[in-house]
Amino acid sequence: MSKKRKWDDDYVRYWFTCTTEVDGTQRPQCVLCNSVFSNADLRPSKLSDHFNRQHGGVAGHDLNSLKHMPAPSDQSETLKAFGVASHEDALLQASYQFAYLCAKEKNPHTIAEKLVKPCALEIAQIVLGPDAQKKLQQVPLSDDVIHSRIDEMSQDILQQVLEDIKASPLKVGIQLAETTDMDDCSQLMAFVRYVKEREIIEEFLFCEPLQLTMKGTDVFKLFRDFFLKHKIALDVCGSVCTDGASSMLGENSEFVACVKKEAPHIMITHCLLNPHALVVKTLPTKLRDALFTVARVINFIKGRAPNHRLFQAFFEEIGIEYSVLLFHTEMRWLSRGQILAHIFEMYEEINQFLHHQSSNLVDVFENKEFKIHLAYLADLFKHLNELSASMQRTGMNTVSAREKLSAFVRKFPFWQKRIEKKNFTNFPFLEEIIVSDNEGVFIAAEITLHLQQLSNFFHGYFSVGDLDEASKWILDPFLFNLDFVNDGYLMKNDLAELRASGQILMEFETMKLEDFWCAQFTVFPNLAKTALEILTPFATTYLCELGFSSLLHFKTKSRSCFNLSDDIRVAISKKVPRFSDIIEQKLHLQQKSL
Repeated sequence: MSKKRKWDDDYVRYWFTCTTEVDGTQRPQCVLCNSVFSNADLRPSKLSDHFNRQHGGVAGHDLNSLKHMPAPSDQSETLKAFGVASHEDALLQASYQFAYLCAKEKNPHTIAEKLVKPCALEIAQIVLGPDAQKKLQQVPLSDDVIHSRIDEMSQDILQQVLEDIKASPLKVGIQLAETTDMDDCSQLMAFVRYVKEREIIEEFLFCEPLQLTMKGTDVFKLFRDFFLKHKIALDVCGSVCTDGASSMLGENSEFVACVKKEAPHIMITHCLLNPHALVVKTLPTKLRDALFTVARVINFIKGRAPNHRLFQAFFEEIGIEYSVLLFHTEMRWLSRGQILAHIFEMYEEINQFLHHQSSNLVDVFENKEFKIHLAYLADLFKHLNELSASMQRTGMNTVSAREKLSAFVRKFPFWQKRIEKKNFTNFPFLEEIIVSDNEGVFIAAEITLHLQQLSNFFHGYFSVGDLDEASKWILDPFLFNLDFVNDGYLMKNDLAELRASGQILMEFETMKLEDFWCAQFTVFPNLAKTALEILTPFATTYLCELGFSSLLHFKTKSRSCFNLSDDIRVAISKKVPRFSDIIEQKLHLQQKSL
């Protein structure tokens, strides 16, 4: 590791000051153009060279002389931190604004000095003239500057979120999930949901790497350490929604055990968004084999580059819409349903291609029984995709998600009765290919048995069901029958009073359910608190999945060593950095460093 250079007050004679990083590294910053240099440049020769080449000045000043030196013609304000002339604050503001947009668009930091600034200078020269070009030249947009700006904005956004968490009148909900990036590094991502004023806010909390192993204890340590680092007790959490491997984030994992030991009151819920994996676990042998055959066909076509190119050329030649097959993947909910539908719709063409390539999969693929099983699986997973898609949104609470899941499971008995009568209306792909009673009989028995097993499995895993009758006032306090509430229930009087208010009824009819109860905090705090304790917990890890999609833009082959925690926070957070406060604090630190 190279030796770190130290700041010397004599360097101010070259119009430089010192900025100190979090790890204590000192870096020189030009007072005239705000450019920040690396620690290796912290030496007189480098500083003098920049001063002479960029600003045409003569070194040899001391701090007292700098305080009385006139400002360049394009500078209109005085840098409070040093008592010397400085750039307009607009230049510094422009630097932060560009860094903010750079992070929002998930672009590499070098895009500013390598592409954007050169283009802007050329445009300024052509359209506005040399004077405008000179001003624009002085906007600090180097790689290090952009990195530094994003770090500062990230910390400001995090500080805003932490302040909101501390001020929340209720315990917050946490959404937690893990993924592996392209550099084989395991990333743990968390979002938080809390009450602020008259609404429930969902915000990005952190994305941190799991350095060594990915055990439940490792996840818990990282999760706990984040709160300890920011001096927030773990008791502030009221619920944690997890997804992932059962050994790590499952309901019976070490992580859950550690959470319950540290904070027994925390409610652990499992993401309701991926019933596909549960369906596969209940598949009979023949249906499972059919699904496995589909995966083998896709791997035969997509896993070999020549086959893939021939496949695309073949489909373009015969004019088929689909020329690219989706990969089968265990980790994305919608992939399995989409590939099954694609395979079924392209069945004849894929069969021709397998014949043309003399594949050993032809015999299985041509089997009539396989095609019937494929049709049923395509229909079933299409229904599951529609269920998952209906829950893929922000603001999804456990009550709404369980209602959707419960409604889906309640369809199973109707489907079973129709199937027993050889009515395949609910399975259009299957209905399309069933041509004889014998085919209908053998598949009907399999489907009926599978739907029964699936219904039992859903009930056991997700505890499907509505709120108990005494708590349904949360969903509609005006139509709720108060007779279901015990007379000893302390909030029964509040419910009766709330129902008598016409103004509150108008609010209920025009506002979202969560916002309505947030608005009642000042008038009926006990009712609002009870309702929001049920509505605040996350039902899915949908936000984490969105975050993982953003992760693909940050962690690429050319940015594999990139530390993405700050960039991804600025990119996906709904909070906007407090630019004026950041700039003011930066100037204050610069003054303090002298």
